[in-house]
Amino acid sequence: MVHEGEHDHEGHDHAHDDHAHAHDHGDPQIAKGYFEDSQIADRTLSDWEGDWQSVYPYLQDGTLDPVMEHKAETGSMTAEEYKAYYDTGYKTDVGRITIKGDTVTFYRDGEAVEGHYESDGYEILTYAKGNRGVRFIFEKTGGDAAAPQFIQFSDHRIAPADADHYHLYWGDDRAAVLEELTNWPTYYPSSLNADQIVDEMLAH
Repeated sequence: MVHEGEHDHEGHDHAHDDHAHAHDHGDPQIAKGYFEDSQIADRTLSDWEGDWQSVYPYLQDGTLDPVMEHKAETGSMTAEEYKAYYDTGYKTDVGRITIKGDTVTFYRDGEAVEGHYESDGYEILTYAKGNRGVRFIFEKTGGDAAAPQFIQFSDHRIAPADADHYHLYWGDDRAAVLEELTNWPTYYPSSLNADQIVDEMLAH
C-alpha cells in the first residue's frame, strides 16, 4: 500500500519525472527527494508563470488509463488501485489556473477568483520513506476574498527553474496546508492536449 507522503516520490512513481529531471537538471536524485539543505534556494512565482490545466478530468474520463496500467507493471498496486489513489490525489474543482506576475487566478466552473501573492519562503517535508520534498509557499497580499490565503507549490525541484507541471496545495491556514499529503491537485500546461499529457507522463 502507499503510505502518506510517498506520493511525491514513490506512490506517484515519478518515472517520467526522473527522466525529465535527469534531462533538465542533471540530478535525478533531487527529483526523488534526496538532496542537501544547502541545495535549496528561494523561488519566485515566475517559475510557475503560465496557463495551466488540471489533469483530474483526464483521469476521470479514462484518458490516463494507459498511465495507470504502466505504473501497475512496475509498482505495488493494480491499475485500478492506482486510479483510485490518483483520484484522491488529483481531485479538484479548480480546472484551470493562470499565473502572471504576482497574480494567480483560479477558475471553478468558469468563475474566476484571483489573488496577489508574495513569497513566504519554503518548508521541507520529510516523508515516511526517508526522502524529502520542498513546498514553496506564497501568501496572499490582496485580491478576492475567495482566493486562498496560502498556496504551496511542489514540483520536485528545489531551486529556481521553470516548472513543466506542478502540484498545488492551498488554503487559509499555512500549517494545515502543509499537513496535506493525500490530495495534490496537479497541473500541466493548458497548451497540451490529452495525448500530449499521456505522452509526458509515460515519457521515460
